[in-house]
Amino acid sequence: MTYEDYVKLPDDGKHYEIIDGELYVNPSPVTRHQRIVRVILVRIDRYFEQHRSGEVFDSPFDVVLAQDVIVEPDVIVVKNDRASIIGEKNIQGAPNLIIEVVADNTRRLDEIEKRKLYERYGVEEYWIVDPELELVKIYRRENNAFSRVAEITTETGGTITSPLLPGFTLDVNDVFAQ
Repeated sequence: MTYEDYVKLPDDGKHYEIIDGELYVNPSPVTRHQRIVRVILVRIDRYFEQHRSGEVFDSPFDVVLAQDVIVEPDVIVVKNDRASIIGEKNIQGAPNLIIEVVADNTRRLDEIEKRKLYERYGVEEYWIVDPELELVKIYRRENNAFSRVAEITTETGGTITSPLLPGFTLDVNDVFAQ
């Protein structure tokens, strides 16, 4: 499938993505998932209100990485250096940061397939947020590949930071407090 096929899909509330031409359909997320997304989105939005260095978006908003690769990440960060990729209907190209909150039915897709996909298309940083394990994995581009640079859990405690967002901090316990 391609982007042309994608835009013809029904507006039925399902979460559609195309990865390397293959259609993926996911059910709507659960309440805890949405609360976690909101916490992250609000904190990053507040950061950008203060620093005016980018924008943050949440799903559903299409990220078109190629004509046969269209994803709807949970949280999308585009800094000013890549602002030209933001269009009226979608994002055309690799955002600086993508955040996915995994569910049981998306775990393999988010942890393996999307991680490789985002690495291939030039995303600078990828956070995988796991509500079940109360864990955040941070992958950062080093040369042309992702390296896992942090794994922060509520069990060990810690703060989420990123060189993409200088001065930004988010306590892992706040992410999962809901």
